[in-house]
Amino acid sequence: MADDFNFNEHNKDEFPPAHTAEHLLNQTMIRLFGCERSYNAHIERKKSKMSFHLDRKPTRQEEKEIEREMQRLIDEDLPVTFELVTRDNLPDNVSADRLPADASENIRLVRIGDYDVCPCIGKHVRSTAQIGRFEMLGTNWDEHERSFRVRFKIVQ
Repeated sequence: MADDFNFNEHNKDEFPPAHTAEHLLNQTMIRLFGCERSYNAHIERKKSKMSFHLDRKPTRQEEKEIEREMQRLIDEDLPVTFELVTRDNLPDNVSADRLPADASENIRLVRIGDYDVCPCIGKHVRSTAQIGRFEMLGTNWDEHERSFRVRFKIVQ
């Protein structure tokens, strides 16, 4: 169905399990810390990293909770579905702020169960169980920037 619509050029070749995990981690951070989606993400097959602006450094317990919640969501086998809408008909809970200025009129929303929805034209798995295991490799806190970086890999 997406072939019937014109979308912007997409020059990335994502690893679908890690890219889908990116969506889950964004929403997990929003729910746990009340932050925005990642402001910097580098998602790869072997290792990925995402950075979030937070008001404080997470505790070790909170870091473990991020990893537990990610694995819970993966194990829950949430469906990953797509919805096509026009720019003027974005749902209230979807922001157009991060769409490129030249974004097409038609927008593809990616939904992961009832957990997350956002505009995206990348590749995804069909359900979260296909992601595999989320393994947090480490974190960094930059006090000056108020930035929390999560490094992770997906093990299949």
